[in-house]
Amino acid sequence: MITLRHHLLTLVSVFLALAVGIVLGGGPLSDVGSQVAAVGEERSSDPGVDPGATYDAAFLDSLGPSFVAGRLAERSVALVTVPGADERLVTALGDQVAAAGGTVSARYALSDDMVDPDQKSLVDTLGSQLLTQQAKDAVPADASTYDRMGQLLGLAVATKTAEGEDVTGKSRAVVDAVAGAGLVTAPEEVAQRSPLVLLVLGPDAGDEGSDAVLAGLAEGLGAQAAGVVVAGTTADGTGQLGRLRADPTAASVATVDGIDTPAGRIATVLTLQKALSAPGGAFGASGADGPLPLG
Repeated sequence: MITLRHHLLTLVSVFLALAVGIVLGGGPLSDVGSQVAAVGEERSSDPGVDPGATYDAAFLDSLGPSFVAGRLAERSVALVTVPGADERLVTALGDQVAAAGGTVSARYALSDDMVDPDQKSLVDTLGSQLLTQQAKDAVPADASTYDRMGQLLGLAVATKTAEGEDVTGKSRAVVDAVAGAGLVTAPEEVAQRSPLVLLVLGPDAGDEGSDAVLAGLAEGLGAQAAGVVVAGTTADGTGQLGRLRADPTAASVATVDGIDTPAGRIATVLTLQKALSAPGGAFGASGADGPLPLG
């Protein structure tokens, strides 16, 4: 049976083909048809695979690199992951950023304690100390616990300058302190703070406390970066990402669901590109603003 998801993938495939103005028989993507056919033939013998869905996925996988090429040229992205984020999808997103001409400046992995509402006291205490020591004039004193921590992380890993900025002593001190408290894992050497932050979700905890943590961190990052995109799987669109979209935080950060599909990963790159000039927007399989940004 053809599902809504299959219809969506088909429509996105058609849209992308029209957008780049190509015909499979010619141009820089002339080999897409043969690639898709090969994949289709390879998988068609499996009775559990929907040929239409296989074709859509293979088509978008083949089209993606050419379609996103140059979209993030000379731009860098700080990749922040929530515990449990699918490593295969994180890698695929990094590859898509590279295909778009961008670079991932560093990967920052939030720890279980960072997103555990029961550890709020630890996060609050450390945030208060860092505010006084490293960011007194850069973060509002009345910011809430997770908004403040998000802003501190934003100061350390991101910037509002589109070209990015060098890491400073203060920014490194913030990362070292947060990492030393067991709240984040970060590389030892990072050269640049990025204009864009891609926050990749993990499993949905399904409780208000965790939702508040995510909203606070995302809002804080959004206050310090040129653009923030929160990305999740198709299921997240009706789960934690869907709930985030109903939060006031959604006005300052963009969201994309469907990163477990080729279409969703393409949409993520286009949303990162859009985030440089305009905040917000809900895109993807369940996005109220459409499957991907237009224009």
